[in-house]
Amino acid sequence: MDLPLGDGTVSVSFDAVDATVARAPGGSGVDVPAASQDALADPHGPRLSERANANDDVAIVVTDGTRAVPTDVLLDGLLGELDAAGVDRDRVTVVVGLGLHRPMTDDELEATLGEHAALARNHDPEDVVAVGEVDGVPIELGRVVADADLVAATGVVEPHQYAGFSGGAKTVVVGAGGESQIGYTHGPDLLARDGVRLGRVENNPFRGFLDRAGDLAGPDFCVNVTKGPQGVLGVAAGDPRAVVRDLAATARNALSVPIADDETYDAVVAGVGAPKDANLYQATRAATYVALGDRNPLVRPEADASVRADSRGRIVVPAGLPEGAGDGTGERRFHEWLSNATDADALYEEMKQGYEPGAQRAFVVARVLRDHDVHVTNSEHPDVVDDCLMHAAETVEDALDPGSDVLVVPDALNTLLVRER
Repeated sequence: MDLPLGDGTVSVSFDAVDATVARAPGGSGVDVPAASQDALADPHGPRLSERANANDDVAIVVTDGTRAVPTDVLLDGLLGELDAAGVDRDRVTVVVGLGLHRPMTDDELEATLGEHAALARNHDPEDVVAVGEVDGVPIELGRVVADADLVAATGVVEPHQYAGFSGGAKTVVVGAGGESQIGYTHGPDLLARDGVRLGRVENNPFRGFLDRAGDLAGPDFCVNVTKGPQGVLGVAAGDPRAVVRDLAATARNALSVPIADDETYDAVVAGVGAPKDANLYQATRAATYVALGDRNPLVRPEADASVRADSRGRIVVPAGLPEGAGDGTGERRFHEWLSNATDADALYEEMKQGYEPGAQRAFVVARVLRDHDVHVTNSEHPDVVDDCLMHAAETVEDALDPGSDVLVVPDALNTLLVRER
């Protein structure tokens, strides 16, 4: 069968193993421009054209290249609403919400934003101002966003390891934020709390913090999509909390695959593809989504006394990794922690004492590596994989033991493995 690799696919044979394929049921794709216009015309709360004044300075925070979002289409709709309110284009700044990721190049901005690329600037996490506090944590924003009279955002509501689902206030609070709230939200104290988990919005401390920080930082209005294997499944606009709840419900219906408690596997092959397989930092999301979601389908020795003590569930991720570990601040910190560690247990215990913003992916990867082996195949940088406590293999077939029971999740970032009810 074909699995995603970069912008294309790689053919994988599962003849030597007992393979089960977990495909999300999906849903019906929508016409994105039409659905976007409908959402903007009938949002949760007042329309953007009703919220804006002609003399407002407006910041629109958009997602960076690590998110597969039709940003140009969503931006077209937002700018149309501002045009209707009489806001001149020279009062509008499009801020690329990088968080601590690397800046986008001019070519990438043009490919992502189209004719609106001239309005864009990359967020600078070092040029921030404090706009208030939440739970004693200073909330810092990029200066352009903090100074704006009105803040809007694009985004995607998709399964997220910490927030349950991404989108809503996250694009601004994290994407256009400073190290203060990025460090807190991605630190061990918050990430270790009950309720911080993939697919959960209600009673999730991480999501709750983002929403309250969004009351200070914005966005005042957002337009988000949710996606599945069939493409964009829905678009919603308006108040950020309502947009996330709306699209998360759509995503759950489309992306959930039930796994019975007595159904276990020796290995999971987790597909990721572009843009997430550009670097190891992003590609490891496939492994953590499998192991740290609602239902972990892997055999673990501590969970089954009949399993050999040296048996460890294996996660196999085909990923091109043209950028290696990654070039941004967070990606470099991720690589430093993992490449300097001797074993996953020691790394996890050390990182529980604290780490720099951006290094949180190393923390959750270490959590997975304590119980499972992660193999990354088909990569351009196998040395980087091997340096980071993981195993490089040339092909998916090379990473699987003959005769093993294997669960294949072709689209791991758009599949929720949930307990069978």
